[in-house]
Formats: sequence, structure tokens, C-alpha cells
Amino acid sequence: MSDDVSTPAPDTASEAPQADWTQLALRELQQQRDALKAEIHALSARRDQLQHDINSSFAGQSDSIARRVKGFQDYLVGALQELAVAAEQMELVVQPLVVQPSPLDQAAAAQSASSSEAVPAAAPAAAGLFSADEPLIRERLQGFQGQPDFYADPWKLRRSLEPSGASLLEDWFLNQGGRGAQPSSGSRNRNALITAAAISILGDLYGERFQTLVLAGTPERLGEWRRGLQDCLGLAREDFGPQSGIVLFERPDALIERADRLEERGELPFIVVDAAEAAVEIPILQFPIWLAFAGSPTELALDDDLL
Repeated sequence: MSDDVSTPAPDTASEAPQADWTQLALRELQQQRDALKAEIHALSARRDQLQHDINSSFAGQSDSIARRVKGFQDYLVGALQELAVAAEQMELVVQPLVVQPSPLDQAAAAQSASSSEAVPAAAPAAAGLFSADEPLIRERLQGFQGQPDFYADPWKLRRSLEPSGASLLEDWFLNQGGRGAQPSSGSRNRNALITAAAISILGDLYGERFQTLVLAGTPERLGEWRRGLQDCLGLAREDFGPQSGIVLFERPDALIERADRLEERGELPFIVVDAAEAAVEIPILQFPIWLAFAGSPTELALDDDLL
């Protein structure tokens, strides 16, 4: 019996497939690694591009916006400086109310001057339309300075009139004959109170045969007039309108046209001119009853600031 043990020969047939699988796995790993590197490279390039776009676009636009803002700021500062210089050079003087004499007044003055040598001088008396109504006017003005009558009938004065307002109306009725300008009382509400007292007296004298026409240049001023007269005379909103007792106007031409139509119908227009009006239109001077309030420069400047 032989002691030699035979050693089995290596199985070359089984080792060959194993080597092929290893090579295949290595190649796949290599391909995956190359693909990942390519993807990482692409992402890095995209990142760099995005960073470049952000730096070039956002920062550039921000810088452009900043330059535009700075340029506008420089322009605005320069414009304000020029405006300040121009304002210092301006003559900020408010022109007072100018009332041109009526041709009728000029004719009456000339006639009076021509006959003054032949007629002896008479004692001062009430002038114009109201010369015969002096007692009633003085009585009403005196009564208006007492306690206010809050429950008076509509179109009667419900507020108390200050002595200065009564003195103003006395001069307007009896010395100016109901035609002329008077100093403003300092506010539109007090002017409305004085006008309401005049309307109350005119109502006693003429009944419903007259209509009040108020001229003020803006809706805000007309609104103050409406509220003031409504409160002082106990009126309703229906009392303000073309067919009512008081009509409000922004333009003088429309007021003059309305006054002409009233006279054609045999009625009497009572024209009131707000203190903010720079001048009284010449056609207004032809009407028999008109009252213009002349505002001081301080009052006019304050009134313009409130609008």
C-alpha cells in the first residue's frame, strides 16, 4: 500500500469567472466615481456661475440704485436751496381789499359838490335807502346786544351781537347807506354773525322781497358761511339754494348774473363778499345793497394756511 497522497490540482475553471466579476465590479465603481466627479464638477461650475450672477447683478443694481438716490438727493437739496433764495427775494405783501368807487357815487358826489354853495350845510343824517329807517335799525341793533334768543323764529337773529359788530352795522346801514366795505371782525364765523344780523334787519324792512348772495372763493369757505348763517338764523339746508333765501357762489360772474335776474323780477339782492376776496368786482358796485369784509394781512395769511 503506497503512502503517497496526491494533491488536488487547482480549479482554474472556477477562478476565471471570479476574476471577471471582480474586474466588472471595479469598472462599475470606476464609472460611478467618474460620474460623481463629473456631477460635482458641474455643480461647482453652476455654483460659481450663480455666485458671479449674484455679485454682478444684485450688487451692480444696488450700486446703481444707490447712485440714483444720491443724485436725486443732490438735486432735491439744490432745488430747496434755490427755492429758499427765491422766497427771501420775494415781497410777501398781501394786497388789501380794493373797492373802486361806483359811477353812481361819483355822479352823486359831483352833484352834491356843485350844489353845496347854494344849499347850507345840514346836520349829519342817515344816508341812502335807510335814511327813513334809522329808528328801527338802531332799535334792532340795540336789542341784538342783549341776551340771545335761541328759540326765535327762522330768519331772526338767535345769537348775541357784540358791540363792535353793532357799531359796524350802524355805520354800514346809516352812514354808507347799505353799500360799502367794512373791516373784517377777524374770523369768518363772526362775519357770518354780523351778516345774519343784517339779514334779520333787512327781513323786517323788505320781508321776502330780497335774497342774500354770498361770494367766497372756495367750497370750504362757503361751507363755513352756510354753517354760520344756519346757526345764527335758525335755518335748514333747504334755505340755501337758487330758489331759497341764501345763495352761495364761488365765482363773481355767476353772482352778478343772479343779482341781475333778481332786479329784473323786482326783487332786491343783498350781496356779501368774503374777506378772502382780493377785490370787489366793479359790476357788484352797481347794486343797491352790498357788504364787503376787508380782511387784514394776518387774517388772510392764516385763512390760506387752513385750506
